Amino acid sequence: MEAQTELQNYLEQGREALAQGKGREAAIAYAHGAQLETENPQVHLGLAEANLALGNYGVVQMACRRVQELQTNGGTEGWTAQSLLELLERRYDRALQSVDKAIESDPGVGYLHALRSYLLRANGQDYDANLARARATRLSYGGRYENCFPALENKSAAAEKVASAATTADVTAPASKPRAERETSSGWSQSNPMQRQMVRTRFALSRYPNIVTISLIIINILVYILMMSNPAVFNFGVQDNARIINNGEYWRLFTGMFLHDPNSIYHIALNMFSLYFVGQGVEIIYGKWRYLVIYLASGIIGGLAFLLLSPDGSAVGASGAIFGIFGAIGIFYLVNRRALGRAGTGAIGQWMFWLALNLLFGFAPGSNIAVWAHIGGLIGGMILAFLLMPRARRGRMFF
Repeated sequence: MEAQTELQNYLEQGREALAQGKGREAAIAYAHGAQLETENPQVHLGLAEANLALGNYGVVQMACRRVQELQTNGGTEGWTAQSLLELLERRYDRALQSVDKAIESDPGVGYLHALRSYLLRANGQDYDANLARARATRLSYGGRYENCFPALENKSAAAEKVASAATTADVTAPASKPRAERETSSGWSQSNPMQRQMVRTRFALSRYPNIVTISLIIINILVYILMMSNPAVFNFGVQDNARIINNGEYWRLFTGMFLHDPNSIYHIALNMFSLYFVGQGVEIIYGKWRYLVIYLASGIIGGLAFLLLSPDGSAVGASGAIFGIFGAIGIFYLVNRRALGRAGTGAIGQWMFWLALNLLFGFAPGSNIAVWAHIGGLIGGMILAFLLMPRARRGRMFF
């Protein structure tokens, strides 16, 4: 599981580096990924894309051929590799057809739209190329994909500057609208400073793939410090089921997940270590906001399960929420087990081992663990994760 999380980190680093036109950094990230999993088509495609930016066209051809060997049924990676091979042969029309098939398979990949923009420009379709490049920029939160493709011989430097300026003006405009409508729209237009700030904010967040996990850890630690200095915080926030039922103090279902046992530093330490190691992968896979929804909702669902099954009990801790994100990564592996191959089978085995071990400790006599909160959070996280899983990451998944 840790290897899969590390692999996802390298893939994300490679995509971000390409979006910023940093081919060397992207190649390094994908090379690290190749050391972890040698038969992953995404890794080899990333190496092809990075080496295309570096001008190592022989490596591009080898990497693309390897992608096609690993993904014989086409798919996003297969069609993208075919498009890159056709680009190297300057068969731009056929390359455009291949990249359109890749986009149809997974429309949310910024690089594909940047590649499509390049191919359209090679065919003299500058207006459509600008729209495609604007879409690539939006999908990558500001990425320009500069120097990612070979220079076009029939383009002068002045023409390239004009095209780049036009794309910049359209970065925040909906690509499906005509230019005149975009210029007069009050939505994502260049003249709207609030929208531009939102784009900058989203881009800044994309540079820190674990920011939600780190923020949750910091919040839990700060609340623990506050609780230790002021016992009233614990009394106000603990999930006391009797008070919830008798007095309607429902906020305790939420506040209880941010409190920890004041008599044991190990409680918060274990939870925060678990959140750090499990949360990073889930944040990358599902995205920041989906991840946050899964975390918070799983904690509340776990609290509700504990309330219904232990109406006289009381509990604190982030365990229900952490079990929820643990369930989320399990669902990802289960749904993707065929696409991940042997690595996916190994990851599922590890996930089930740790799940069984944690549940065993929960049911052990004298464990003093709110096991129903754990189980409720786990089931809630699995259901939410399946419902919230990005469509682009479900398109190639099989049960």
